[in-house]
This record gives sequence, structure tokens and C-alpha cells, in this order.
Amino acid sequence: MKIAHVITRLIIGGAQENTILTCEGLRLRGHDVTLIAGAETGPEGSLWPQAEARCGRTVKLESLVRAVRPRLDWRCAGELTQLFRAERFDVVHTHSSKAGILGRWAAHRARVPRIVHTIHGMSFNRTQPALVRAGYAFLERRAAKWTHAFISVADAMTDQAVAAGIAPRERFTTIRSGMEVDHFAPDAITRAEMRRRWNIPDDAVVIGTIARLFRNKGYEHLLQAMPRIVARCPSAHFVWVGDGAQRDEYVAALAKLNLRKRVHLTGLVPPDQIPAILTGFDVLVHTSAWEGLPRAIVQAALTEVPAVSFDNDGAPEAIDNGVTGFLVALGDTAALAERSAQLAADAPARHQMGRAARTKCMAMFDYHKMVAQIDALYTHLAD
Repeated sequence: MKIAHVITRLIIGGAQENTILTCEGLRLRGHDVTLIAGAETGPEGSLWPQAEARCGRTVKLESLVRAVRPRLDWRCAGELTQLFRAERFDVVHTHSSKAGILGRWAAHRARVPRIVHTIHGMSFNRTQPALVRAGYAFLERRAAKWTHAFISVADAMTDQAVAAGIAPRERFTTIRSGMEVDHFAPDAITRAEMRRRWNIPDDAVVIGTIARLFRNKGYEHLLQAMPRIVARCPSAHFVWVGDGAQRDEYVAALAKLNLRKRVHLTGLVPPDQIPAILTGFDVLVHTSAWEGLPRAIVQAALTEVPAVSFDNDGAPEAIDNGVTGFLVALGDTAALAERSAQLAADAPARHQMGRAARTKCMAMFDYHKMVAQIDALYTHLAD
């Protein structure tokens, strides 16, 4: 088939990594694949080099930007429509909020026979003002009229979309976000090297996070929990992987808590360094206020690192509570601290949960399985 994937930005992020793997996998299965994305990146870093190396044909659209800009958005919709008409794609598959709405409208105008949209995370969520949520929900319901099939990266995304009246449940298929699972594994030598690099003692317990330094990623909750974790586990150290607009604010908060020397901030790192970084962790803490399928939890599990996460969105589908990690109620910083400290203080429990987590995730999140399921969905729509 001749297939176009459209995403708003190729920043370093889960939806973008998922999309690049999908395009590469479909290309290797014999399809003619084009990846279309906006040229705009951000402080998260860019995945354009990986896309150009792995996805075959790529198209940059200067008019496709994240912010709502009506005149530019109208131009983008027109450019997408012209491109779809000229290329006569069999499938247009959209990702993310802006590209999802404009791309599906353009594909409908160009009479593309199969239009698919993946929900990596809801475009309207609990972190937004009510008016913004209502506006996005309205646009998503309109775009659903032009959509032949939805893919959800987690069952929770389907539940939320159906509850919001986006489309009937039978139009949704859960295809879990795929990863290169063979890139992730525990390794004692790499673990020791990472700790030397971070200047953290070998006998310390490392509690890590992988997330932008941004409000909705929940660092405010983690900062509240950290003094309690240290009080119970004095050998605890923290590694924060990522960067963002709130970095200086969080560093100042760490200084006030007298915890700055216990935290190593890596800044931005390329995605191919994440497997090595995870080998240096003992526990992953995930405090995002909203998420689709939290890839950091899965990648930690593949490295035999158990996670403690808020029990929201797709997290319960990545963690078996009490077996491969712990789930706590959204915003419950006392429980977050308790469970994190519990794992930090109990090495045998960490190892047992870590092994169980790897076993669970190896089969569920292999990107080859994801690509095969997406390919099968395209074929089903054609039939």
C-alpha cells in the first residue's frame, strides 16, 4: 500500500518514537511509506535525523505547528490536501492533536479511501481549563466523522474517547505502543559505568525519572515525596533525565529542600542512550498528570527496573500493582513516597518485581508486533 503518516512535531517523545518505528516497520514489510511532520521542534530535542534515516521518504511542512494559528492552520490544511491528492495514498494515518485534526480533514477532502488516527494521549485532558477541553472535544468529534478506524495505545484511551462521545467503541482497536525491546536489558558493567558518570556511590539506591522538566510531568509531587524517601532510605539518590522550561524552578526547590547534592540532572539525552541510563536505576518513579501509554515505565521494566506510578491513564496497563511495581492514587504524594521508599529499602523485592516486569513487557510491547497489528488493520479496512 501507499501510506502517509502525519504527526505535528518530531520532538523527542513517545508518540514520535512510536510513529518512526511504525513507518520503518511498514517500509520493511514492503509498503511505500511517507512521513509528514512540521519542521518545528522544541526544548525536548529533535527526532528528525532518526526519521530521515529510518522512514524512507519524509516531508517537512513549515505550516504545521503546535500552537493554534488559524491562518497558518488553514494554509497547512490546504497543503496537506494538495499533497494527498497528488500522491493518491491508500492510507493516511494521523498522530497527535493538531496533525490529527488537520490531517484527517485534508484526507477527507482529498478522498483518501482509508483514514486512521492513533490516540497516543487525549488532546483534551484533566490538566486543561474546561473551555479548552470542550473545544478540543468538539473538534475531535468532528474529525471522527472522517475517520475509518482509531488506534489506542492503551485501553484507557478508548474508554476516555468513548466516554467523551468521540466515536462508538467498535471503531477503536488497542495496539500497544511498540519498542525495540531487544535494546533494553540489565547489564552490571553498564550500570557501574553510569553510576561513575553520575558520581553516585555503587551502594546507593538510585531512583530515576524520565520526563520533561515541565509542570504536567508531576515533579511538584516528586519534590514533596523526596524528603520522606530520604528519611526512610538515607542511601537514596535521584537521577532526572530530561530538560524543560521549569528546570531552574525545580533546581531552586531542590536547594531549598537541601537535596540538590542528591540529584543528578542529565539534561537532554538522545533516545539511544536511554537503555544504558536505565541500567543505572534501581526504581523508576513516574508522576505524569496525564499520559497515554507511559513508555518510560515499559522501558524500565524491560531493564528489570520496577516502577512506582500514579494510577492514571495507561499506567495500570504497564504495571501489575504489587507484582511488577506499585500504583498509587493520582496526586497522593504520601503514598508515592511510601511505595518508593519501600522499594528503595528492599533489594530482594526490587529484583523479584523487576524480573516479573521484564517478563510481562517483552511480549506485550515488541514493536514488530505493533507493526504487524497496524498492517493487519489496514488490510481489514481495505477488505
